Amino acid sequence: MKQVQPYLTFRGECQEALSYYRDCFNAKIVNQQTYENASIDIPEDYRNKLQHAELKGKGIHIMAYDAAPDTPLNSGNQVQMSVALESEEELTSLFDKFTSEGQTITKPEKTSWNALYARCKDKYGVYWMLNYQLN
Repeated sequence: MKQVQPYLTFRGECQEALSYYRDCFNAKIVNQQTYENASIDIPEDYRNKLQHAELKGKGIHIMAYDAAPDTPLNSGNQVQMSVALESEEELTSLFDKFTSEGQTITKPEKTSWNALYARCKDKYGVYWMLNYQLN
């Protein structure tokens, strides 16, 4: 296996979410494709939504899209994004960004595996596990 790639699904706010994550991770949004020229039955007001996009930066590569309006989509915690961070400050900064409009699940704390660890849910309902290995 070469790589496991997270692919996030949104209900019309993919561009907004990726812009938010771009700022959080100092990354770039690439390979944006809308439904504009797609030969599928989709409402006109949804044609400007993202059929595919990617967020790329140092240590991060997330793919995402806006599901078609008739696609069943349930928000839940069956998928969590795990991020290995390089400093306590980096962990705290990212945690603060995600929880400013999201939800704290576990505040940053030292763990039995000698790490600083936190869990949270961002404003888009995506769950994040933040880990900084102390030694």
